[in-house]
Amino acid sequence: MEYDYIIVGSGFGGSVSALRLSKKGYKVLVVEKGKWFKAKDFPKTNWNFKKWLWMPKLHFFGIMKLSVFRHVAILSGTGVGGGSLVYANTLPIPKSTFFKTGTWSKLNDWETELKPYYDEALRMLGATKNPKLFDGDIGLKKVAQQLNMEAKFDATNVAVYFGEENVTKEDPYFEGIGPDRTGCNFCGACMTGCRNNSKNTLDKNYLYLAQKYGAKILSEHEVYDVKPINVEDGTEGYEVAIKTSTKLFTKRKTIKSKAVIFSGGVLGTVKLLLKLKTTSLPNISDRLGQDIRTNNETLVSVSSLDKDKDFSKGVAIGSILDTDENSHLEICRYSEGSNAWKLIHFPYVTGRNVLVRLLKVIAALIKSPVKYFKIYFVNSWAKKTVVLLFMQTLDSTLRFKRNIFGLMTSTVSTGQKPTPFIPESIKLIKAYSKAVNGVSTSFALETLAGIPSTAHVLGGAVMGESATEGVIDKNNNVFGYKNLYIIDGSMISANPGVNPSLSITAIAERAMDQIPNKSELNNY
Repeated sequence: MEYDYIIVGSGFGGSVSALRLSKKGYKVLVVEKGKWFKAKDFPKTNWNFKKWLWMPKLHFFGIMKLSVFRHVAILSGTGVGGGSLVYANTLPIPKSTFFKTGTWSKLNDWETELKPYYDEALRMLGATKNPKLFDGDIGLKKVAQQLNMEAKFDATNVAVYFGEENVTKEDPYFEGIGPDRTGCNFCGACMTGCRNNSKNTLDKNYLYLAQKYGAKILSEHEVYDVKPINVEDGTEGYEVAIKTSTKLFTKRKTIKSKAVIFSGGVLGTVKLLLKLKTTSLPNISDRLGQDIRTNNETLVSVSSLDKDKDFSKGVAIGSILDTDENSHLEICRYSEGSNAWKLIHFPYVTGRNVLVRLLKVIAALIKSPVKYFKIYFVNSWAKKTVVLLFMQTLDSTLRFKRNIFGLMTSTVSTGQKPTPFIPESIKLIKAYSKAVNGVSTSFALETLAGIPSTAHVLGGAVMGESATEGVIDKNNNVFGYKNLYIIDGSMISANPGVNPSLSITAIAERAMDQIPNKSELNNY
């Protein structure tokens, strides 16, 4: 065998796996379709579409991908470090409901079982409380006060090195064996890529250390086939077929490995496995593609008309408000100059169908032309705008399937279909808009088609007691195969209702803890 483990994807699940397996003595290869970014490679603003967006057909090889389905539009990350390159650094632990619902709930006392792994994940990701609140956060605190919820407002735990602003120092996290870091300057550019070397992305912790232990990272390549060698259940290993992902002329090769870990996120793992279930991996559970969750999110922008407000300052998400036992509200920001989102924003309206909403959009523009003119043409959009991220633990699920053209499509599985028009969210949007003298807008797809957006799609290959309930067991082994694992957001088996990156990291830490050191194996 060329490798003991091939890991498909370098996000939170893949990076944890790479480090822990390498430390255990295994020979590890990580395959990542995106590019390897250094601080200077990130775009200065999101107007640089080529460096910001992942659209290979247009030769855009940036860090963010937008995927649109019938029921949801999904924002995801691409590059060495996966979603950590583009996520908002926020690391909350879900409430107890998360651990006690879904297909995984009866497999373990997860809240107790995962506690030490959450602690380790927080340490590894350099989590610390945001030390400074800025205009956008102060607006959210004002809303909390008006709703008599000030006790539910707090600064976020974030994966950011604060240190001394703009001062570079030797590794502050891993006893000197990690990379140098630079103190955060609160520029707000976390989600377009941190050019200040302050954000604790996975290439600065898990992946960086994995390479110290011998792991190899192959960027700009993607896996398109995984085939068992000789024995149908993969006992003798797998042939992994890969191809280049950023070249005009694709090069292909096959690498052998004893084991394979799928860590490409929902859009990578589920899409690939749906294809392989029809060819080289037919024994995968029929539950594949089911139990997709969107975290019941809404994303609505509010632009202040006050001249003295600067919403671009701060970390990407600096504060959070627990509005009730099921719901959370966070404010997100982009750095000054990153105004590209306004191109696909319409006035925020609600209504029972597209015609009603379109008429309301026209009415809003006619009623307040000066306000919208300022938003779209005069004010710096990012400087004057926050994105309100509303999340719920209330459950509903989608199913992803392959159509006759080989593309993934969505259908509603359980509960109501996702909607951008959640009553609790609408109430909070109005309250925040009033607090900051703002005007609300939203993605055109939400206004016109009623399709909500999410940065936290989860599920599709969830844990279960058997293949009739899930795709993987409680230790992340794929039912029907040996030495085949799924460790990424697609394994999440309930709705966390908060940013899920920390939970993915913690569950990945536990999964790796179940695998013995290579030296302990007999006849390996």
